[in-house]
Amino acid sequence: MFTAAWIAWIGAFCVIEGAALYLKEPGDTFSEHIWKWFHTAKGTVPDRTTRLRRFVLVAFMAWLSAHFLTGGVF
Repeated sequence: MFTAAWIAWIGAFCVIEGAALYLKEPGDTFSEHIWKWFHTAKGTVPDRTTRLRRFVLVAFMAWLSAHFLTGGVF
């Protein structure tokens, strides 16, 4: 059951991202949303939460990489 759910989730992501890439509107892809949410987009005006947002992004990506590369030890 979970395998089917993960395949559906990946499929939904591919459909949404594919539509965004096809339409080519500013701010519609997943990457553009991440850049906006974590204040890494060009022209983003830093505020009080910028460092925290960027730290959360880096910490999550570091953990996710270690998690995948170690087979779940982390």
